[in-house]
Formats: sequence, structure tokens, C-alpha cells
Amino acid sequence: MPTTKKPKPRRRSKVAVQRAVAAAPAAALLRKYALAAIVPGSQVTLRVVGAAEGRLLNGTFRKRNYATNVLSFSYGRGHGDVVLCHPVIRKQAREQRKPLVAHYAHLVVHGILHLRGHDHLRKSDATRMERTEIRLLRRLGFANPYLEQATVK
Repeated sequence: MPTTKKPKPRRRSKVAVQRAVAAAPAAALLRKYALAAIVPGSQVTLRVVGAAEGRLLNGTFRKRNYATNVLSFSYGRGHGDVVLCHPVIRKQAREQRKPLVAHYAHLVVHGILHLRGHDHLRKSDATRMERTEIRLLRRLGFANPYLEQATVK
């Protein structure tokens, strides 16, 4: 009698959300964006911070004395932390004439891709990363974030 192979159990991914800024999108939305980009079995923490914490983290870990939109801290195998600076993201969304949630979706996906080993230091790597971002964001119902936005006069 032939034996049947049991399918491997699907490893569940875990996404924790910490919101140090009340104006940030809902935790459920941020979790949805992250889950669209992570690999099965990943453990990720998303933390939305204010400008002071964003500046401190960027200064401590990247030696740059300003708050940046997103920082990724990888612990290997897709595990890590993604820090999102709300005031910077809000300002960029306004400047780029994008809905705030669309910009958050892009930066969550971008940060998660860094945890997965993607990079944008070389042009070929940047192109590959951007294509992946565009594909994942399309699945979430968002437009290509790299297309120039129509200017409002």
C-alpha cells in the first residue's frame, strides 16, 4: 500500500505593529501591507515614530542627523524591524500629491523588501526592487509610486 506524504505545514508570518504616533494609519492596514510583502514564517515589527525618535535612530544607526521616512533592521531570514517616521511620510505624501495611505503602503513594502535582502545601491538592484514594489502594490490596489504625479495648480 503506497504511503501518502503529508504536506508541510505552512509557516505563519507574524507582524506586530507599534504606533508611537496617534495619527498613523490603523495597525490592521499596516499589517496588511506588510503581509503582502513578507515571506512565510517571517517575524516583523512595524513601528511608527515621531520626528525625534526617527532622527535618533537614523543618527545612531546610519550616522545621519535627520529623520528619514523608513529604516529597516534585518535579523536574517526575513525577520526584523521596520521603523516608519510619520511626520516625514506625511510631508512626502503632500509634496508628491499622494494619498497618505498609498505612501505608507509603499514604504512598508519597501522596508519589508530590505528585510528580505533587496537593495537599491546599484542601478540594476534598484530596478529589480522597484519592479517588485510596483507588483506588490498593484496587488494591494495601489498605483505605481514611481510615476510622476499630476501637478495641481
